[in-house]
Amino acid sequence: MTTPINPQKLSMLNGGNLLNNKYIDSFLRSRWYPGIIQYPTLMIFMLIMFQLILGPEAAHDNFGTALTWVLWWPLIPIIFLFLGRFWCAICPFATINDLVQKFVGNNRPVPKFLKKYGVWIIDALFIFITWSDHVWGVVENPLGSGILMLTLTTGVVVSGAFYERRAFCRNVCFIGGLSGNYARNGMLSLRGTPEICATCTVASCYKGTDQSMPCPMFEFPKTMTSSANCVICAECIKGCPNNSIQLTLRPPTKELWFIRKPKIEEAFLSAVIMGIVFVQNVTMLEAWNPMLRWLEELVNTTSYYVTFSITFLIALSIPVGLLGLTSWIASKFNKVSLVENFARFGYAIIALDMAGHIAHNLFHLLAEGGAIYVTGLGLFGLATHGMSTALVGMDVIQFLQFALIVLGFLGSLLTAYYIAKNNSVSGKVWATFIPYAVLMVVLTIMNVVLFTLPMAMRM
Repeated sequence: MTTPINPQKLSMLNGGNLLNNKYIDSFLRSRWYPGIIQYPTLMIFMLIMFQLILGPEAAHDNFGTALTWVLWWPLIPIIFLFLGRFWCAICPFATINDLVQKFVGNNRPVPKFLKKYGVWIIDALFIFITWSDHVWGVVENPLGSGILMLTLTTGVVVSGAFYERRAFCRNVCFIGGLSGNYARNGMLSLRGTPEICATCTVASCYKGTDQSMPCPMFEFPKTMTSSANCVICAECIKGCPNNSIQLTLRPPTKELWFIRKPKIEEAFLSAVIMGIVFVQNVTMLEAWNPMLRWLEELVNTTSYYVTFSITFLIALSIPVGLLGLTSWIASKFNKVSLVENFARFGYAIIALDMAGHIAHNLFHLLAEGGAIYVTGLGLFGLATHGMSTALVGMDVIQFLQFALIVLGFLGSLLTAYYIAKNNSVSGKVWATFIPYAVLMVVLTIMNVVLFTLPMAMRM
């Protein structure tokens, strides 16, 4: 087996330390960061909640719906790509958690159950929330979106009141699970310098100091090899007495090449996300209603709960099943178990996941982005009837969507190759890589076909 490159040393090779820039360094070390961004974000969240619960009942008239599903949701994977999990440092749920802990927190240890099964819980919640969105119309119903946000806020408050740090963000939040996967694919990396950390005994980056809080996500930069749970909150930068922390840029997907301890639940989530992208695309097609009627006749029911659930399960099963089948085929060549192949190569799908997610949401942002302006004017009682919500034409949107899918395909293909190369047995790199290359081609073709079909507006 080839010897994999040390991920910590690799991160130092990705690019210069951004903290060498005095402006970036002073900003991140400032007592104003991240609060200067957190609290305005919290104020906007309060406005959104007011609109969702007490504002117009129609989604196309509701400013909260427009800000949440037309602006924030499309931008969030783009933020993960360029800034890693930075959103989680300024997320209003995280801010609420911190405030609850400050005044009434008991700081109890996180239950072992959550630590052990947290990612599986996140997987289940992500699947359930996506399913409930379609069967109960959460996105199209401002009140439904408000109830979802209130439910998450309740979970944050309870978790913050009982458990230490950001237990909810790390072990329960479905957005946190999504961001953790995407942050591995992202361009921003925070790590400790191995040579400096090796001589440190105070662990102030993890425990905190008089000038800094403990790491809210229970991460230890001295041993950290993944960006999945680093929110770029800068507490470790402020607390480190040896200036060991480095913040570097790296090519997208690079971290995925060297996953030390792949987890099947994280690989499963990457496949599930692909299935969810399929679901989101299929249900927005103009052909969706005829498909639904055909399925009703096939199973002899008019229950949307039943017909959508069947569609949902099929869409989720396709990428999971294809990854399992490919892993079984690869096991015949590399003599590694199906489960180990599944866990290791599931990470290769993440680049295509992110590309498909951004491409799908690009339709909402560019075809419906004007809804933010229109509903904003509606707050002041200004007439907006007849105003277009499209920012660009569909030809431009489709070109960008296809370009993203191609980039995602290349990223996943490259990742699969390097995973095979860095974990090859008896030099069987190509024998392991080729089945996964075929898988990436199949998933890419499925995405391209879906994006060629006309979609219906959501707002």
